[in-house]
Amino acid sequence: MKSKNIRKSFVDYFKSNKHDFIRSSPVVPFDDKTLLFTNAGMNQFKPIFLSSDMSKIKRAVNSQKCIRVSGKHNDLEEVGIDTFHHTFFEMLGNWSFGDYYKEEAIEWAWDLLTNHWGLDKSRLWATVYEKDDDALKIWKKVTDIEPKRILRCGKKYNFWEMGDTGPCGPCSEVHYFIGEDIQKQDPKGVNTSNEYWELWNLVFIQNNRTESGELEDLPLKHVDTGAGLERIAAVLQGKSSNYDTDLFYPIIRSIQEIASSSYEENPVPHRVIADHIRMLSFSIGDGALPSNDGRGYVIRRILRRASRYGKSIGIDKPFLYKLAGTVSDIMSDVYPEVREKLSHIEKVICAEEESFNSTLGRGLIHFENVVKKTSGNIISGSEAFKLYDTYGFPLDLTELMAKEKKMKVNEVGFNNSMRKQKEKAKKSKKFKNSRGVISWEIATSGDDSKFVGYDSLTSMATLRKYHISDGNILLILDNTPFYAESGGQVGDTGTISGTKTKLEVLDVKKEGETFIHICNGRFEKSDTELKCQVNIHHRESVKKNHTATHLVHRALKNVLGEHVHQAGSLVHADYLRFDITHFEKISTDDVLKIERMVNEQILLNTKLHVSVQNFNDAKRAGAEALFGEKYGEKVRVIKVGQYSVELCGGTHVHRTGDIGSFKILEESSLSSGVRRIVAHTGMKAVEQMQNNASILNGLQKMLNTPPNGMIERIENLFRDKKDLEKELKINRSSNENINFIDKAFYINGYQCVVLELEAVNMEELKYIADSIYKRLKSGIAVLFAKGEKKPMATITVSKDLNSLGVSAGIISKDIGALMSGGGGGKPHLATAGGKKNSSIKSVVKKVPSILQNVLSSI
Repeated sequence: MKSKNIRKSFVDYFKSNKHDFIRSSPVVPFDDKTLLFTNAGMNQFKPIFLSSDMSKIKRAVNSQKCIRVSGKHNDLEEVGIDTFHHTFFEMLGNWSFGDYYKEEAIEWAWDLLTNHWGLDKSRLWATVYEKDDDALKIWKKVTDIEPKRILRCGKKYNFWEMGDTGPCGPCSEVHYFIGEDIQKQDPKGVNTSNEYWELWNLVFIQNNRTESGELEDLPLKHVDTGAGLERIAAVLQGKSSNYDTDLFYPIIRSIQEIASSSYEENPVPHRVIADHIRMLSFSIGDGALPSNDGRGYVIRRILRRASRYGKSIGIDKPFLYKLAGTVSDIMSDVYPEVREKLSHIEKVICAEEESFNSTLGRGLIHFENVVKKTSGNIISGSEAFKLYDTYGFPLDLTELMAKEKKMKVNEVGFNNSMRKQKEKAKKSKKFKNSRGVISWEIATSGDDSKFVGYDSLTSMATLRKYHISDGNILLILDNTPFYAESGGQVGDTGTISGTKTKLEVLDVKKEGETFIHICNGRFEKSDTELKCQVNIHHRESVKKNHTATHLVHRALKNVLGEHVHQAGSLVHADYLRFDITHFEKISTDDVLKIERMVNEQILLNTKLHVSVQNFNDAKRAGAEALFGEKYGEKVRVIKVGQYSVELCGGTHVHRTGDIGSFKILEESSLSSGVRRIVAHTGMKAVEQMQNNASILNGLQKMLNTPPNGMIERIENLFRDKKDLEKELKINRSSNENINFIDKAFYINGYQCVVLELEAVNMEELKYIADSIYKRLKSGIAVLFAKGEKKPMATITVSKDLNSLGVSAGIISKDIGALMSGGGGGKPHLATAGGKKNSSIKSVVKKVPSILQNVLSSI
């Protein structure tokens, strides 16, 4: 059975049992700061597990894209060594949120595995938590498994927990014996031998682990199951390795063609590369990029690890990017994003490969030299750090190479060398939402958070829940016109009022499908009937900026190319910020083209067409899906004539003309391969253009040149400046060649130089003083020069006199006073100034007596 048919049959089976199909969320969880990557099917359902409410979805089925390369779930070192651990994998899962429980979950799992997929029952084993008598009885009741094949296991294997605290519960696992001799099965091998593969984990979430470590019963019981597609495909396709299935082998075949290598003779590098290119394709396709921190650093590590494995099978040039197309061929029928973003994925990987390849060869040579000069089998942390800092070798890559030489790396020493850098990949150990688990007070019962804000900016609402904390009042209402921060658009502001309640809405956040209004002011909990009023000016400004992001997105693609994709955005009332994938600076000409194209669409005053469609229908019609967004079966489609069509849940103007105008303020680099545009719309854009015109008028007056002649005028000024600097340099050079020490006189045996020189400015005079200081063995030098309007002087004192208490800064004050000015500076070099250039000659005559007094007091 092909993998795509296995996936489909799983989904179809549970859909036939009244489960709603939920599309996989991105592997980059932009809306969950506790995770670097989506690492389990349950991630997108966290709000349901953390809530005491009944979910609006009772049953769900999906195939979730997952990445596990860091933290608790980290099998990186096993990837390619064994045949079933991966950085990227798919988790098939069925879910019950307060609906069915153990009996149905066990019955359906056994039915699908044996009756629909036809697995040999004599190879299947079931495990239950040692204290879960119910699960044991249910296995015997609803399946025909041999009772001796049901094993009780301890907490390590059969009690599942999200984290140190939070929802948890016993689980039941299904294992499959892959050994050749079916008569040699032994229950002791389950959980301990690689001949017994865990195929499916049925988790029964019935408890909550408190901060004190106690278990308490949850008000609702859930089912959370997970079955790895790769492993099931290996079993159903009769393979002993996941890498021999149709999910991996086409990639391995492509690797062999590129490297002219043999998978059979050297399997590990081929497996690692095949695994890693899947992880890279999906993570980059879902919006992540290589960088030096967080998930970007993980991507860079994986890419460089794969690149080095390519080196081990004779591939010296960038090659990984060529494999992304094979990944797309295998997976794009289910995950079209890897096909839609293929050009982008290839460009990112190729650029990163070229960057690493420029240092890889030298790094490998350095590593070999380190190995040769290392006595013993421990590579020092400082050398490992040099490989990281100079050649871009992540620590785990150095450890991998060291392992091949039967050596280890001093990780403590490496971390000490890295002490000034932040930890690369932090991950929360506790499973909580961004505010922690909120203890809500119930005001009324019923459904909540129906959004009516597309059609109205006011509504009467019933208070469902409230929470008062840290001066803020949090409210959940049955319906709301307030837009909650989502998709880059900021939340609405406004007011909520009742008989005694008068609140200002500061922001609105979304937890799952629940809208949380963050307010301050006067609140009376008995006021359950409330009036909501959105700030109209704020909403209108946000709408202009949001629709403009759609126009600019299409303009960027038209001008720069279809490889451009949104990599992030912020739709604010005052401005819009739009990040895109692009590998070079956007030229001034292209910025002007983009501005012109957007403003042309505004002038056309096209009416926006807003519709709700089936996701697949919308995609087939060409609708653009954005990075990091999760879409349900029904999606909102925003269409601007024949110009642009995107999936979007945000608020928008009715016609493009409502935007008024569009002006890009800045274009900059955000990170490698990502550019950022900041722009204004409406009156903000007009104000910006007026400010620019005002500046231009000021420059016109200052330069006495019309606008069309300003560039030439400024170029001439720069040329004149360059000529003056060249003249100054020549002047300095000639002064530097003069031995001013020859002009010294002596006071009490100390050299004294007092001269009036020709100098362009104080900087040149200080430069000459500094050159004298370098030659001055023991003494004081005082130099004068006429400034453009006022006299200037420098005072230099040798180091030995500094140590005796003689300070140039103090002498400068006396000299400045003689010129009707002042002075100051450091002990070895100070400056002074006055009011009239004509005073210099008389002051020069008085300086020797000042120096006489200073040197006589030593």
